[in-house]
Amino acid sequence: MKHILLIALLFFGFIFTQAQYTEIINSKRPGFSESPYGVGTKVFQVETGLFYQDNQVDQTFDTENSLGANVFLRYGNFLEKLEFNLDFAYQKDKRVFHNAINSFFDVNGISKLTFGAKYLIYNQKYTDKSKEIRSWKKRTSFDIKRLIPSVGVYVGLNTNLLSKGFKEEGISPKAALLLQNDITDRFNIISNLVADKIGQDNSEFGYIVTTTYALNEKWSIFVEHQGVFKKLTTNEFQFGAGTAFLYTKNMQFDISARANYVGNATDVYVALGGSWRLDKHKKVAKSEDVLKGKKEGTFFSRLFKKNKNKRPKTRKIKTKKRRKQRTKKGTPSFHGKDKKKKKG
Repeated sequence: MKHILLIALLFFGFIFTQAQYTEIINSKRPGFSESPYGVGTKVFQVETGLFYQDNQVDQTFDTENSLGANVFLRYGNFLEKLEFNLDFAYQKDKRVFHNAINSFFDVNGISKLTFGAKYLIYNQKYTDKSKEIRSWKKRTSFDIKRLIPSVGVYVGLNTNLLSKGFKEEGISPKAALLLQNDITDRFNIISNLVADKIGQDNSEFGYIVTTTYALNEKWSIFVEHQGVFKKLTTNEFQFGAGTAFLYTKNMQFDISARANYVGNATDVYVALGGSWRLDKHKKVAKSEDVLKGKKEGTFFSRLFKKNKNKRPKTRKIKTKKRRKQRTKKGTPSFHGKDKKKKKG
């Protein structure tokens, strides 16, 4: 209980005013890691997908395969750096009891229902070297501050409102430390330290490391490694990879696959899904407080700003207005002078 109170104090003890809203959707999918950044105030986001897992573990009681869907709901309110979320999963397991004659039976229902919240404690800022014109070396040198990550914390509660075949011992807390390093504008690394089902006999502790690279403004790829250390069962080590496609600034689609090493066996996990957000965010007074055009979330690293160096149309409009004003006042325009000269 003392550990939970300490985490709660850390969670609410740091209040900053800087915004973290992004103009491009900030999705957790398709990786399992969590970035320290939230969705921003007045933003509601849905991240959902289908998954299939084929298990090769040979135990007395075993789940041969699993098919299901998960939904991750996110909402920002009160503070820019505060996010509330709900993690829900429904799945169907094909289970087997190994004896003289193998017995198979199906179990389906709600397998996960977790309420949580996360807060961005520290947002690392980087030097904009594109404005450096005096020294090529300074403009292209590595910013050492990129080795210092942005930091966030997560606190959640695993409910026991699950179906019969997935019931746990009871409700249990979950906590995580969330780190993100933006090594370049295209490449970032997210690291999580996670404690799940704290205080239960089946408690779990683990880590997740995800590297993401943005190929362009639409496509991004990732590689991920996860380790889970379990108290009662065999430890798990996963390696995954996948890609995501940014369809619009408020919608993305993704696909991923991973292998889960459990003891001497290997499980295979594949997933397909997408993310969508309802953006009702109110613009803040200072534009620099908003991470415009940059994806600080789990999957897309920093997306590129669109070319804004197009010639403005206001110049032509102003010229037309001036011509009209001159004709009204009786002052001949340059075109008028040319016509007179030609007539003469």
